[in-house]
Amino acid sequence: MFELRRLRSFLAVAEERNFTRAAERLHIAQPALSRQVRRLEQELGVRLLDRTTHAVEPTDAGRLLMERGTELCAEADRLWRDVCGFAETERDTLTLGYSTSTGYGTAPALLAALAEHHPDLTVTTRLLPSADIVAGVTDGTLDAGLVRCPPPTPELVRTLVRLEPQGVLLHAGHPLAAQDDVEVTSLAGESLLVHPREANPGHFDAITAIFERAGVTPRLLLRQLSFDAAHTPVARGEAVSVIGASAIEGLPAGLVWRPLRPAAAIELHLLTRGRARRPAVAPMLRTASRTARAQGWLHSPA
Repeated sequence: MFELRRLRSFLAVAEERNFTRAAERLHIAQPALSRQVRRLEQELGVRLLDRTTHAVEPTDAGRLLMERGTELCAEADRLWRDVCGFAETERDTLTLGYSTSTGYGTAPALLAALAEHHPDLTVTTRLLPSADIVAGVTDGTLDAGLVRCPPPTPELVRTLVRLEPQGVLLHAGHPLAAQDDVEVTSLAGESLLVHPREANPGHFDAITAIFERAGVTPRLLLRQLSFDAAHTPVARGEAVSVIGASAIEGLPAGLVWRPLRPAAAIELHLLTRGRARRPAVAPMLRTASRTARAQGWLHSPA
């Protein structure tokens, strides 16, 4: 701990290029800060800073220590937080991120089950784009994330919670709207409204694969808005869209949803960190599995 404190002292001086400002930043006296840096130089046997009357500049050795020392301190902070997390109880706050599409039915059902089975667990939710959820779980700002078709990420564990049946969203006046279900091949001449691939590559690929398996290459119309509850291009009759069954309840008037034939489903996963996860994640995963079974979410559509 003492060596790490000296390293932090050096980094503050090297970043500020000034002992006075660094001491103010660390809330310690300047003589004490100077002693910490000198002792670090003595331990390493190398000069880390070139000092003049008006400036402080890191030497070549100092610049190397700045680069690697900053990473070392950040990792030490993460390690400290993660280890301390094992002392926390289920009463701790769990932060769950979910995307707009999972907010129609999956996320609310999971949150309701958590409230029922773990009333002492306080869950904070954040509505985020899929890419931000993956990044948040990876860097620890989120404890878990509910995402469609997340990419394989070495640091993360994917837990399948739902195989959501997909259907085509149509304007009510569309000729196919009169059918009970819609053959994928009958959409060959339609413009397909989709999010840009970079928003969620896995979901984009899963949707386009539905058409590829049927030998269809649809014209793609990229969404201009990340969230459009009115499904404006579909409402105008300019396009159709493939969305999950959970979105049916929130559809505006004038739009209809019809299941696809052959049946297709999109995977929804809970993302968690593989190591150093907080204790509250375990009961959340158990609750998610219980909810998925009770809701029949893991049955492939016929």
